[in-house]
Amino acid sequence: MILEVKTFSELTLEELYEILQLRSEIFVVEQNCVYLDTDGKDHKALHVLGKKDGNIIAYTRLFNANDYYKYASIGRVLIKKSEREFGYGHDLICFSIKAIQEKFNKSTIKIGAQTYLKKFYESHEFKQIGEGYIEDGIPHIYMIRN
Repeated sequence: MILEVKTFSELTLEELYEILQLRSEIFVVEQNCVYLDTDGKDHKALHVLGKKDGNIIAYTRLFNANDYYKYASIGRVLIKKSEREFGYGHDLICFSIKAIQEKFNKSTIKIGAQTYLKKFYESHEFKQIGEGYIEDGIPHIYMIRN
C-alpha cells in the first residue's frame, strides 16, 4: 500500500468519488448507519489516501487543532473490507500520526473512536478520556494521544 497526503483541492475528481464511495460503503451500508457523511468539513481536512494497484483501499482525514477539536484529530478511518486482513490499519494510523506531526507541528491528537476499536488505538498510544457516548447509534469513546 502506498500512502499519501492531499489537501481537498489536490484531490482528483476520481479520488474524491472513490473516497466518498468508500465512506458510504463502510460507514453507511456496512455499519447500517444512516447519517450524512458529507458534513462540510472535508475542505478543511488533509486527506490520507492508501492506494493499492491504483485504487484507494485506506483513508483518514486529518484536522489541525481547533478545526474540529481543541487538539489535532484523525477521523473517518477506514480500510476496504477486502483488505482488512493485511494489517493496513496500523500502517494507516502510524502514517496519519506522522502527517499530523509534520504538517501541523502537533503532537497531541484527539479521536472519537468506535468503542470496539479501543485496543487497536491503545496499541498506538491513545488513551481513553471520559465516558463512552453514542454517535449515530454506535458506541464511541474519546481518546487522546500525547
